Amino acid sequence: MNIEHFRNTAQLALGEASPVAVPIGEPVAKVASRGVERDDGVEAGVWECSPGRWRRQIVQQEFCHFIQGRCTFTPDDGEPIEIQAGDALMFPANTTGIWDVQETVRKSYVLIF
Repeated sequence: MNIEHFRNTAQLALGEASPVAVPIGEPVAKVASRGVERDDGVEAGVWECSPGRWRRQIVQQEFCHFIQGRCTFTPDDGEPIEIQAGDALMFPANTTGIWDVQETVRKSYVLIF
């Protein structure tokens, strides 16, 4: 058994930041992460995003817990969800919509393929 331990997630060093895949307007948000993918179809880690707007394209189910920051997620078929540090979300598979990050967010996440 290999246990992955993400210590002090608020301060955990992440990989190099790169622009989001589908930005909307300026500034273009940048994301950085550190995670692990397992053979059983589960990915987990810590993810951070700078302010900006962009489209969510992830097709997997996702559970995430926000460690810091403030943002809004508006699903394509729903009302805006205001999110801040301490909140947790469970996205069903194929949830698409618009992220609007007002204050750099950091979250821990689990993707289920």
